[in-house]
Formats: sequence, C-alpha cells, structure tokens
Amino acid sequence: MLRRAARFDSRQKGYASVMSAATLASSPRFLMCPPQHFAVTYSINPWMDPAKWADDGAALQARAAQQWMALHATLLEAGAMIETVPPLEGAPDLVFTANAAVVLDGKALLARFRHPERQIEEPVFAAGFHALAERGLIDEVIELPRGVALEGAGDCLWDRARKLFWMGCGFRSDERAAREVEAAFGVPCLPLRLSEASYYHLDTAMCALPCGGVIYYPGAFTPAALDTIHAHIAPADRIALTPDDAVRFAANAVVVGRSIVLSSCSPELRHTLEARGYRVIETLLDAFQRSGGSACCLTLRLDHRAQAAQAQRRAS
Repeated sequence: MLRRAARFDSRQKGYASVMSAATLASSPRFLMCPPQHFAVTYSINPWMDPAKWADDGAALQARAAQQWMALHATLLEAGAMIETVPPLEGAPDLVFTANAAVVLDGKALLARFRHPERQIEEPVFAAGFHALAERGLIDEVIELPRGVALEGAGDCLWDRARKLFWMGCGFRSDERAAREVEAAFGVPCLPLRLSEASYYHLDTAMCALPCGGVIYYPGAFTPAALDTIHAHIAPADRIALTPDDAVRFAANAVVVGRSIVLSSCSPELRHTLEARGYRVIETLLDAFQRSGGSACCLTLRLDHRAQAAQAQRRAS
C-alpha cells in the first residue's frame, strides 16, 4: 500500500513530503506560502482594515498561522502535494499564492499586479516558478506584456469540464489580458466583468467544479457577465450562492478529487454539494478573510491539464 509522510521543518520554513513516484504523478499539486509575515497593513479592497488588525495584531497573526497550518494539513489529508514559496518581510499578501500566475499544461503565465503594494511580490513569484522549472515541475515560464494587469488564478479560473478559462476583470485585471491567456495556452478565455468591490477577484465569487457544476454569486457580476455565464452553463449546473454564503467566501474553495475545502458554508450549500457526490470540508480561515482571501486564495493549482484531455478525445 502506498504511504505518504509529511513533516514541517521550522528551520527551512517549508514542508517536505515523501511519496512513491506513482502517487506523485496522480496527486494534485498546489503552491502555498507560509503566513510568517501575513498582516493587514494597507487597504486595497473593502475587507481590509489596518486599524482593526492593529488593535489585536499579535493574536490575529497567531490565529492566521494556526488556520494556515490546518488548511495545509487538510489538503495533505485529501491527497494533495504542496510546494511552498518562502515568505518575504514587507509582502504580507504573498501568502495568497493564487495570484502568482495562471498555470495550465506545465506553462505558468506570471501575474502583473495592479496595486504597488503587491507589485513587490512579482520577482518573488518569478523566482519561485523558475525554481519549479529547474525541478521539472513547470515546463515554461511566460511574462505578460508590460502594462497588462492580470492577477493570476485569482482572476483566471480553469474550468476543466468546459476546457476554458473564466476571467474576472474590472477591479484588478484588464479585460485585454484574456487575449494573452488565449495566446499562452491555446484555449478560450471568457472575460466576466465584476461589479461589486467586495468581490474584487473572480475566485471570491466563482468556483468551477470537476463535475461541470459552477458555484457563483450572481451579485458579483454585471448583467452582461451573467449573460455569458448563463450562455455557457446549463441551469442544472448553476449553483448560485446566497449573499450569506458569498460573504462567508464559500465560492473561494479548493477542490481535491471529490473533496471541497472551504472556510464555511450554509447547511443548504453543503447539502447541494454533497448531493453531487462531494465531501465538504470546512476549515475556518476568518483571519485571512480580513484581507479579502480564503482557501482558494491561499493555494495555486500547478497541475491542471487541457492537452491530455484533448488528445484522449482525438484518440477516441
């Protein structure tokens, strides 16, 4: 029987895992960043309140560390492999690795951030992806043109069932970035304009499930964006969130096989997802929600594939 051992090495501030080659090949792989320097020290979205954070900063940092560890352990238990990028003092949002890049078929399209507060992260993530390439975990690292903002998988979500990207735009990413995504990966990229500042990244308001279902919060989108969503997703596959579940960041979920990991959700949403055959795992991440992020924001999937599925269809 295949066995996996994982340990935390506090001296290296990273995690090491030991698995068989067969398990490594089939396990979902994510990129995370330990929250050593996580804090709310500036405000670039409505969730961020540096004054409230400062009132109880030490306790909140301790809570964030505990919650990140719990998420990490939950993903490992669900069968994931996890790579880490080292934290950087002065870059509190580096922990939100979903924003690092868009990754598909071994290619990584590096992010360009809109706000100066986060632009400090760009060279860190670039170095991290080149290190992954040296280990054979990434085949190609691509840079966006100057002047085009795209905040990684936070705004560019891979829909495995439809073989396309959904791309949020309006607050952090430019609509024209969709052309760059299509050129890099050779698959469609559908822009969706966001209309509510609290849902500034697409991953705060949408999650595409492997079964073809799509969790989304209608209140986050313009009417034209909702038309696009409805044109591509059949009614039976639309899982519309209530405002209560949206504010819990229920759309900001991580899917590992048939497990859906999120901070919290209503009993009604849990029932809907379980009826589709998923196991719903709640692991509280309210410390990170103070910065506008949750489970999906804290991870970046590194092993999504489109080419293999396309080749299989041609062969059949």
